[in-house]
Amino acid sequence: MKYLLTFAVVILALAGASSCARKQEQATTTAAMVQGAKIETVAQQSVDESYEAVGTVRAKNSSIVSSKVLGNIVAMKVREGDTVHAGQILVEIDSREARIQAQKSGAGLVEMNGALAEVGRSIKGAESGQTAAEANRRLAASTLSRYQQLLDRQSISPQEFDEVRARHEVADAEAERAGRLLQSLEAKRRQALARIDQAKADVAGSQVYSSFTRIAAPINGVVVSRQADVGYMAAPGAPLLTIESGTDYRLEAAVQESQINKIHLRDQVRVQIDALGQQELAGTVVEIVPASDPASRTYLVKISIAPPGGNQQIIRSGLYGKARFVTGQMQAITIPQKAVVERGQLTSVYVVDQSGIARMRLVKTGKPYSDRVEVLSGLREGEQIVVDSVAVVNDGSRVREAAPGLPPATK
Repeated sequence: MKYLLTFAVVILALAGASSCARKQEQATTTAAMVQGAKIETVAQQSVDESYEAVGTVRAKNSSIVSSKVLGNIVAMKVREGDTVHAGQILVEIDSREARIQAQKSGAGLVEMNGALAEVGRSIKGAESGQTAAEANRRLAASTLSRYQQLLDRQSISPQEFDEVRARHEVADAEAERAGRLLQSLEAKRRQALARIDQAKADVAGSQVYSSFTRIAAPINGVVVSRQADVGYMAAPGAPLLTIESGTDYRLEAAVQESQINKIHLRDQVRVQIDALGQQELAGTVVEIVPASDPASRTYLVKISIAPPGGNQQIIRSGLYGKARFVTGQMQAITIPQKAVVERGQLTSVYVVDQSGIARMRLVKTGKPYSDRVEVLSGLREGEQIVVDSVAVVNDGSRVREAAPGLPPATK
């Protein structure tokens, strides 16, 4: 009886195994066929080893516009977002004090010009007087010489000679006085010219001071912020507007001390701006600040950004971004991005087994490399995966690889 029971169990087990095999064979036979799928064999490849740093987009040229004079703002001609060009008037400040100063300086210049003209006339009179005095002195000198001869011959009395000699001394004194007067007037003329130069400088200074009441844009760019409005009191050095050049932006990334020696000027960098989506931008290292931040122990690296299509308007200062620096080479398993299936939080691929059946398998992906992505776990070298038309493949589908030149796979 015991042997009969054992024999029955064996018979039932063999029957169940046979039934399962038939069901699996039937399922394999009836599975959906995907014709012309592209299949790739998983293998390790040499990829760039990279370091990623986060940073903020800044404009290469940024100018804070402020006033050089104290006064009330009477006109604000721009708003945030306006495009301005260098020399364009942005802000006007009350200029009454500047006008008064300019009028005062102008009046002083007129007064000094008048004084110079008066001195000039006096100099002409003094020159005429000096000429007459010199002529009188020469006459007196020649007369004294003749009278000296007459005195020597005793043709005249000593009294007459003394009178002639006195007239000669007076003529000498008059000539000396005329010369000193002319020198004095020349000194006054030089003083008047100096005062005129000072008055001209005062006029120029008042004009410059008056020009400070009309504030112009220092660079071509875009107004990104406005800190004042009409009626505000403008003070020297207080910011009124901030202008950034809209043609050249940089990503200022914070790089750890351990990585800074691997980064050099003119290195090519891949930049990703979160506001622009997953698209990567080309960048070049243009500046490495040599001093580190003692709080974060990082170095500031500035990367010039080349926007797609040269459209600088899609980039703005303050955007968050990431920079990927190539620091070496390593071996890693990478697969095409289009082979990855994302469903919610799950990432998977279709692995094709030896019988041509596609099985969905969960994988963990890493860094992207152009149109490929690194696979950290879930795949082994030598396995085959479906790399395109994954939308028409299901778990359990039979997959037939496409011949060269055939259209994409279909069910």
